[in-house]
Amino acid sequence: MNFWLKSSLETMFGIDRRTIQQKLIPWAMKGGLALLDQGILTGSNFIISILLARWMSAEEYGIYAVAFAVFLFLLNFHQALLLEPMLVFGSSVYRNSLRGYLKSLLWLHLWVSVLMIFGLAVSAAVMARMGQSPGLPAALVAVGFVGPAVLLFWLTKRVFYLKLSPAPSAASAVLYCAVLLGGLGVIYKYGLVSAASALLLMGVGGLVSSLVLLTYLGLRLRSTQADPTLRETFNRHWRYGRWALGANAMMWIPINIFYPLLSKFSGLAQAGELKALMNFAAPMLQTCAALSSLMLPYTARMLEQRGSAGVNIALKRMTLLCVACAVPYWIVLLVFKGPAFHLLYSGRYMTITYLLPIVALVSVLGSAFFGPAIVLRSLESPASVFGAVTISSCVALLIGIPLTRALGVAGALWGMAVSEGLAFAAAVALVRRKARRSSEMAPACLAVEATD
Repeated sequence: MNFWLKSSLETMFGIDRRTIQQKLIPWAMKGGLALLDQGILTGSNFIISILLARWMSAEEYGIYAVAFAVFLFLLNFHQALLLEPMLVFGSSVYRNSLRGYLKSLLWLHLWVSVLMIFGLAVSAAVMARMGQSPGLPAALVAVGFVGPAVLLFWLTKRVFYLKLSPAPSAASAVLYCAVLLGGLGVIYKYGLVSAASALLLMGVGGLVSSLVLLTYLGLRLRSTQADPTLRETFNRHWRYGRWALGANAMMWIPINIFYPLLSKFSGLAQAGELKALMNFAAPMLQTCAALSSLMLPYTARMLEQRGSAGVNIALKRMTLLCVACAVPYWIVLLVFKGPAFHLLYSGRYMTITYLLPIVALVSVLGSAFFGPAIVLRSLESPASVFGAVTISSCVALLIGIPLTRALGVAGALWGMAVSEGLAFAAAVALVRRKARRSSEMAPACLAVEATD
């Protein structure tokens, strides 16, 4: 089988066996491990979402959906200031001083966590005073523990992607899954299932897995004289992350803002219905996030080597890669949407199956957006990503709020679809604009060098 595959690649693409052995096979293995890593995490979170939808009432599940949306906002905040700059700088500027760099990042994570906990505690207190359902303030308090623990897990996992070696990260995902699902069985057995208890389990899984990874990294990474200071790391991350922060905040809006909006306009039960639908989109979102984690360092290096000539190539490759994962998934799911709902939700939520094609449209457009976004971030231009998603998010609010008020869940989904489509179109336009500018500047630079 391997001989036939290698021969086919040689015949169709003119790739010699040495290239296959030295480049294609190792990259396929790394890509497979990255997908396995993200697949395990996605699968465990997907399973817990499905089980909670089966065990909880629609209103209780709505509380979980709103609290989880808040957690995703914190994830975007953390990703902008720490995770995303880490993938860019850790694979270039600090690739030879990872131990000291990681130490600085852990201190930054601590300060960010303190701000998260304080903000959530204040929010929970305000909601309790306003007479909100007791489950919602309790869930926000749980997010105060979950956020720092799970985000620490994501931070330590990213170190292995800097070295393009996702195997230890995948092993830690198995541990996280075991802790999460094992704990879920315990709380179900003793009748303790709630939004807060489910979120706390995620935090426990993240904390245990983080400690294992940090111990492993402490034994493998060595100190160097070139270790960056905390101030240097903060300044570099802030210069990059201030734009990424705005971009990630805007990226949160189109998908997650509709959970609190629905709970306000139509009640927590409809927020639960929206979460039940978007559970089907979660695997593709997480798959693209996994590919982004692996492809961002790769694309940054490729563009550094090829310059402007590699921008359009990278755009096509990254976009096709992300879309190629989403389209087959949704074709199969739409064909079997009825049995899928019945299997996952045990006959519940069957009245909203007709909305799944809109969810598919949202998911495919969102997957396509990852392509140009990876290229823009590799060009160290998070400001461009911010511009693209700001336009789409503003339109999502202008269109989505009245649609959600009038049509409920269907209106929220159409608002998401319009926003994701605009974000993709704007991001592609910005990448091509940068490619043109780079190609126009290159001859001018060569002319200056020739006169010198």
